[in-house]
Amino acid sequence: MKSPMKTPTFSDLKAFMAVAEQRSFRRAADFSGVTRSTLSHAIRGLEARLGVRLLHRTTRSVALTEAGEELLRRISPHLTGLEQALEDVADTRGQVLGTLRINGGQEAIQLLLQTIVPEYLARYPGVSLDLVVDGRLVDIVAEGFDAGIRLAEDVPADMVAVRFGGDVHFLAVASPSYLAQHPAPTVPDDLTQHQCIRQRLPSGKRYRWEFSRHGQSISVDVPGTLTLNSSPLMVCAAIQGLGIAYVPEVHARSALEDGRLVTVLEPWCPPIPGLCLWFPANRHMPASLRALIDIIKQG
Repeated sequence: MKSPMKTPTFSDLKAFMAVAEQRSFRRAADFSGVTRSTLSHAIRGLEARLGVRLLHRTTRSVALTEAGEELLRRISPHLTGLEQALEDVADTRGQVLGTLRINGGQEAIQLLLQTIVPEYLARYPGVSLDLVVDGRLVDIVAEGFDAGIRLAEDVPADMVAVRFGGDVHFLAVASPSYLAQHPAPTVPDDLTQHQCIRQRLPSGKRYRWEFSRHGQSISVDVPGTLTLNSSPLMVCAAIQGLGIAYVPEVHARSALEDGRLVTVLEPWCPPIPGLCLWFPANRHMPASLRALIDIIKQG
């Protein structure tokens, strides 16, 4: 008589789902908060219980076998539904539990840490908050995040956006020593005759400086021999007299106050809508994310 198969544990199935979705033991370990050896042990145990190979492993990649593809397809909605059910039950008891994963740029995550996180963690000690700094605009659903934080203009149109923080003011700034040798620009097109400190975006492209006035918008692919990918470093370069920089006001404020920098083209630099917390509209919202949104709106 064939002995009954031992039922896999919830944690083993979750381990398999994480590796299968991430296609990487390293990324799955980072996502799950466990070690790669723990995941590997769980997968080997699951394969032994089922009597089939679920993953093709190499030193560089992980691929699903046919049996692995079928298992992922069958268990994914059930495990997701079970997690949501557990969160909903905890929510009815006034508890907010689980892990909340948020992706954002350096400045966005820093602002979240300074303004929201202390109160959030004090109110909800049962939540594990996982904040990931990433300069890229990632697919938060595909990469396992509950939400992202970006400038309002960068939020995909099919996502829900909640304003977080005030408007952002970009300024064109230069040192007095630079302007003593180069007449200050009066319209954006004048920048083509200047040495500008260019910005490299996380995508690899160089940022075209964007200006507007009286409903007229213009973008300029400014010239320059120095390119940086950090606003604080661009401010530093401008202070050294290396050219004109275009940066968020917050980074230039102290240098503007003490005279190391002055603004140019200020009438062409109006504030723009600032940061937003964004998330999918058609996806179950965990109680941990709803609690974070409540605190943001209260602010």
